[in-house]
Amino acid sequence: MTSAVLSEILEGLYNKTVVPYLGSGVLFDAKNKLTGAAMPADSDSLILAMNNGNPMAPKLMYEFPRAAMNQELKKGRNFVNQFLMKLYGDTVWTRAALHDWLAIWKPSYVIDINRDTQLQDTYADEEHTLIVGVARITASQFRYKLYQFDGSVYFEITSEQVDPRLPILFKPMGTPKPEANFIASDADYVDYITELMGGFAIPDFLKDYRKGKQYLLIGVPLNRDSERMVMSDILYGAAEHKGWVLNKNPTNKEIRYCKKIGLEILDLDVAAFLEAVK
Repeated sequence: MTSAVLSEILEGLYNKTVVPYLGSGVLFDAKNKLTGAAMPADSDSLILAMNNGNPMAPKLMYEFPRAAMNQELKKGRNFVNQFLMKLYGDTVWTRAALHDWLAIWKPSYVIDINRDTQLQDTYADEEHTLIVGVARITASQFRYKLYQFDGSVYFEITSEQVDPRLPILFKPMGTPKPEANFIASDADYVDYITELMGGFAIPDFLKDYRKGKQYLLIGVPLNRDSERMVMSDILYGAAEHKGWVLNKNPTNKEIRYCKKIGLEILDLDVAAFLEAVK
């Protein structure tokens, strides 16, 4: 990454035209405070954690949503939700360095496809709007819940009650708080992506706000269809040059995909990026 590109990214963050899009790689250094074990965040580590440390069949190891669907069919949807709640809601983790960096910048809009609470913790000292993805509900056609954080607690709000002055935290794959909602299994993804494509998984105020934005994808693998489909719809309406993705060793599939949609690959992993922006 050249200094000119870095300056362009940082200037965009300052001017609120560049939006951080966080994937599993941002949690590379988060560890269990009691055991020192790394936080399960990427697909493989999540599958192993869900299956008591044991690998599943190769076809299930391909992607976490597939493995979660298998467990849901065997043990029920609550099993997967309880696993994620215990993992991200009940276990205490050390802070990821990337979130410490975000705490300095405090962007006005951040997308986080992880299911942990570290992004929310980063904004715990100020008011913000939280958008949480939900799936397979019958009470509403919409696939999101909206909350406002008043500095101490979250309370649910409607789109009409959103304060445009507050930072927006978008957690499409869910979070344990203020209430546990997760997009995890294949069935969740099918429902969520269908409604995302139909416009029912993003509030109208965000559809307007995101127009012309660029994105910095940090720790986001783009070699699996589920993550790519979610990302492409969330980035709808972006600038022609959609932004940048940190990827030290991109696959040929990722290179072709990024060229096709207008994302520039930067030859950096998350740790190297943090070193560059010190």
